[in-house]
Amino acid sequence: MIAQLRQRLLALQRAPGIKHGPGIQPLRIPAIDAVLGGGFIRGALHEIAAAGEAHLPAAAGFALGVARRSAPSPRLFWITEDMGLVESGAPHGAGLDAFGLEPERLVMVSAAHRRDLLWAMEEALRCRTNDAVIGEMRIGGIDSVAVRRLSLAAAESGALALLLRAAPPSDASTAATRWIVGAAPSVAAHGPDAPRFAAQLVRNRRGPVGSWILEWSNSDEQLILTTHAQPVAATAFDRSHRQVA
Repeated sequence: MIAQLRQRLLALQRAPGIKHGPGIQPLRIPAIDAVLGGGFIRGALHEIAAAGEAHLPAAAGFALGVARRSAPSPRLFWITEDMGLVESGAPHGAGLDAFGLEPERLVMVSAAHRRDLLWAMEEALRCRTNDAVIGEMRIGGIDSVAVRRLSLAAAESGALALLLRAAPPSDASTAATRWIVGAAPSVAAHGPDAPRFAAQLVRNRRGPVGSWILEWSNSDEQLILTTHAQPVAATAFDRSHRQVA
């Protein structure tokens, strides 16, 4: 009877549309979903590290692409250190909109110290109205106890927990997955084109790892696997057409 009452209370606390407990969140990229055993594990912590500090925007874009899949219209909580806001700035509304995320459904929090960031991330994960929580961490490590606490908090609500790091960490990972992400060359030779990401899965609780070149598709509002790993030169518009014999 006590167990039934607890389940009933959990159901009453849960926001509509939020499922309880771990599940699978597919990226809808068969090559990656197969390696991950169906997709990203919900109710678990995933680490996404930039290949270098200059690649942090690419890593953040990859994290947003993953968070976009957490719900049809996800509620996103983003916690960052004060120094991160000074050096990298905050997510821009137009950029969020390009990723199919509604800026009004994003809550931004800045923390003065690492311990405050981890505490805020843990509290946000326990809130059942959040679909995904991103914790942006600058240079430095995180102990296994903190990782365990974040993982347990995510498991309670079934939310997707993403730890965004500004550089590849040297510490051992106990997270469900660890990714190293950098910017990849665009196809277009003239002007901006769809952003591309060189994503490398270096740690996977389910075993297999791999690397892929991904691209953000505005029409599908999701990450897609590119057909060309290297950029393809576009037609030159500043010169007349010449035939080669």
